[in-house]
Amino acid sequence: MTSPLVDQHTTGYSLRHALSMARAAALAYEDEPAVEAAAGEWGFARVRHHRTAFQPPFPLRDTQAYTLGGERMIITAFRGTEPAELRDWLSDATTPPWPGPGGRGYVHHGFAQALEAVWPRVLATVAEFRDNGQAVFFTGHSLGGALAMLAGARLHFEDPRLTPDGVYTFGQPRTCDPGLAREFNTAFAGRMYRFVNNNDIVPQLPPEPVFRHVSALRYIDSRGAVHNTMPLLGGLFDRGRGLTADLLAPAADGVRDHFIGAYVTALENAAAGQD
Repeated sequence: MTSPLVDQHTTGYSLRHALSMARAAALAYEDEPAVEAAAGEWGFARVRHHRTAFQPPFPLRDTQAYTLGGERMIITAFRGTEPAELRDWLSDATTPPWPGPGGRGYVHHGFAQALEAVWPRVLATVAEFRDNGQAVFFTGHSLGGALAMLAGARLHFEDPRLTPDGVYTFGQPRTCDPGLAREFNTAFAGRMYRFVNNNDIVPQLPPEPVFRHVSALRYIDSRGAVHNTMPLLGGLFDRGRGLTADLLAPAADGVRDHFIGAYVTALENAAAGQD
């Protein structure tokens, strides 16, 4: 029997469920008809799109996301952006931080503003769709990963204080200060999974020490294997191997590793290896 693309009965972590969340994150880059078509194929009867446009000088054009409502699961996926659009913005350490969810720590100002633009509609949609105690998941790639993590934090630390069943991010940049990272790690133990593909450049931004990553790293090595952890020396060796895989364009490895398709492919292969 072929496994469903999204198994709505799943609540705990598995590579196959991570693959489902990566596919949902990739779908956020598609147009509304494609999202609605996929929702039907995945068994979700309700779809809501969230989009807000920004005006200069804000560096992003918009925030885009969608929410799927099924009988047993709700998924909100946030759209990311290209590394070139993020690099200069995330490298700018002069922007003042934004107070974190529920007064916990601080977050990157731009991420907080981007989420704030759609958060009331996302929150209202999750409340509307959650009419049968459905599991709630947030996911996203790149910028979308930062927004997914912050959405989970807002849902938990602010009213109605509902902790999502899972937050899955792919190529997420550093999003918050050490204070919020510590509180998030405690609240989301066994619920947060942050995937990083080898030399992906975006998780290396914004600069430390102001901003930190949350825990629960899932590292995809240069051969596509998924690790629950990666020792410092082993990680350095593997990243070096990834840089030398393309001798003609080693500097492009960080951008190539960031593409959501690379994450989906790696998880497809890893999940197939467990079947």
